[in-house]
Amino acid sequence: MEKWDIFDSRGQPTGRTVTRGRAIFRQGEYHLVVHIWIVDSAGRFLLQRRSDEKKLMPGEWAATGGAATAGEDSFTAARRELYEELGISATRETLREVTRLRRKNSFVDLWLLQADVPLSSLRLQPGEVACAKWVTRAEFEAMIADGRYHNYGAAYFKTLFRACDRLTEPEKETTV
Repeated sequence: MEKWDIFDSRGQPTGRTVTRGRAIFRQGEYHLVVHIWIVDSAGRFLLQRRSDEKKLMPGEWAATGGAATAGEDSFTAARRELYEELGISATRETLREVTRLRRKNSFVDLWLLQADVPLSSLRLQPGEVACAKWVTRAEFEAMIADGRYHNYGAAYFKTLFRACDRLTEPEKETTV
C-alpha cells in the first residue's frame, strides 16, 4: 500500500501519513504531486496518454508524474516517476524545478527536462502509459483548447509555457 506524507499549508511535513485510496485530508492538509515536462531542442513537448486501465483519468493525455511516496522529496519523486513511466533517466543537473502550485489537496511541483529522446527509446510503463508522442507547442495548445489534453487550468499552462520560453531564449550578454 502506497503511503503519502501530509504537509501543512506552508509545505512543511506534519508527520502524518495517509494511505493512497483511503486518504482523508483535513482542512489545510496537502500531499505532494510531481509533473515532469520533457521538451526537446526544437521546443516540442513529449506527451503521454494514460492507460485505459487507470482509475483516475483513464485514456486521457496528461502530464508525466504522480504522487510522491512517504519519505520522498520532490526531486526523487520526479526522477522516479519519469523513469517508471517513460524509461527516461534524469539527474539534478538536467531536471529543473519550475515552481510549486497549491491545488485543492496537493502541492504540484512542476519539473522541466530538456532532452532529445527518440520515441523508439521510451519504455512505457504497462498499465500506466498507453502511448507517447512529440508535438509542437501549437499542437499542444490546440489539444488543450479543444479538450484533447487534460485541463490543469490556465494559470498552470501559463507557468509551464513561460518556463519553456526561458529555456529557448538566447543567453543575454552582460557587460561589466
